[in-house]
Amino acid sequence: MNAPDWRSRVFDSLSFPTLVLDTHSQIVAANRRFLEKMHIDKEESILGKTCRDLFQNGHDPDLPCLRDDCPFAKTIEQKSGHSLLRQIRTEDGRMRWEDRVFSPILDDRGEVAFVIESIRDVTKTKQLEIMFQGISEFMDRVIQSSPSPIVAADRKGLVLLMNRAAETLFGYRLESVERLNIEVLYPPGVARDIMKKLRDDAFGGHGKLPMTRVDIRTASGEIVPAEMTAAIIYEGNEEVATMGIYNDLRERLAVRQKLIEAQAQVVQSEKMASLGRLAAGVAHEINNPLTGILMFTGMALEKLPPGSSLRKTLACILEDAERCRDIVKNLLVYSRQTTIRKEVFGLDELVEEGLRLIRDQKLLMHIEIRKELSAEPIRVFADKNKLKQVMINLIMNAIDAMAGKGVLMLRTYAESARDVGCIEVQDSGSGIAKEHLAHIFDPFYSTKAPGKGTGLGLSTAIGIVKDNNGNLSVKETGPGGTTFLLALPLFHAAEHGLPESIG
Repeated sequence: MNAPDWRSRVFDSLSFPTLVLDTHSQIVAANRRFLEKMHIDKEESILGKTCRDLFQNGHDPDLPCLRDDCPFAKTIEQKSGHSLLRQIRTEDGRMRWEDRVFSPILDDRGEVAFVIESIRDVTKTKQLEIMFQGISEFMDRVIQSSPSPIVAADRKGLVLLMNRAAETLFGYRLESVERLNIEVLYPPGVARDIMKKLRDDAFGGHGKLPMTRVDIRTASGEIVPAEMTAAIIYEGNEEVATMGIYNDLRERLAVRQKLIEAQAQVVQSEKMASLGRLAAGVAHEINNPLTGILMFTGMALEKLPPGSSLRKTLACILEDAERCRDIVKNLLVYSRQTTIRKEVFGLDELVEEGLRLIRDQKLLMHIEIRKELSAEPIRVFADKNKLKQVMINLIMNAIDAMAGKGVLMLRTYAESARDVGCIEVQDSGSGIAKEHLAHIFDPFYSTKAPGKGTGLGLSTAIGIVKDNNGNLSVKETGPGGTTFLLALPLFHAAEHGLPESIG
């Protein structure tokens, strides 16, 4: 077999429909596969025609032979191969894709003598590509629309994917960051620890990490509690990427903390209720014998002559019995065993009467009393007598805090935003220690020396204030002193069906 024979046989055996064109785009040869595809009986019938003439004959009228991007022209000009991917509608209306490849045949001088044009049907490949592209776009939409933050990184730790939820959580926009390493998203050492667990069969299986509690770090440096599940992505046995799905725990932990606090409040309320019932029972049981002690001690003092040596002893008994009576009185108030009688009055009156009712006025000798009372009357509807006890307690505590020497500031004003009238009792003492601050309203909690206080003063006071729909709190405390804030709802006559002139 001579050279022309085997060459023509090779050309004829090509599996792709193929033409040989001269430099004027005229057909000089067509292989058997091309003739079959185009339903041409004899090769001679198309020789000398241009490829455009051939394809315009009902096959491909849009072939760009005369356009600047014609592969044929580029192949001759650049002496290199070029291709063109075309979508073609067949006679039965179906769409197919062809890849037309043009390759130059050079002569001995290196000039283009002929051009081989091969037509490859890539419809199946293109359909698969379109299908996978559709799947890829669908998966991207699924990932982007997920409410859970999702992050993927390559084997070197460079972040490849971060959905919108992850960008919101971490505070990064991936398209705006040139190179984002996965380790930046965690406190130091956490990312490596996660990878170690992923490669350990003891944690959910090799390459998988079940839901795990971690801390993450945002772009602003904030450490956020989260939980995550992660996996290694493999190609064969080779690690190529990692991915993690996160849940922000801040809201869940906040709700859990509120639930714990609410449960603690319920337990505390039940404890206080039990304590109140116990206090009421104890007070009633003590009150009867105490009344007898006070009465008979008083009678004995009256009958003793002035110079009797027993007078001093009986006076001590009477003083201690009176102190016990005060404790019983506070126990009854604490246990809410007394009736509430509300009336309309001004806060300035409450301040003045509270000062006037201090039993031992000598305690105020070295106290400078300053008043900043509201120019406008501030009226409230509450139990005035019981609130006097609150004022006396606050003033006495202020005196004790200053060890009997300092400045006592009494201030009244209205807060229209909260619709309350306020009284501030401010001392110039040393303040309340941090470890005591959370317990000052607890019953029987006292920082005073034994015998100086029962620990019922502030717990009773806050009970009275709450019974009157008000609030008692420490506004501020420190080395310069402490300010207690008493707030009561302002009186509005219309709400109580009373004339505005009352009170």
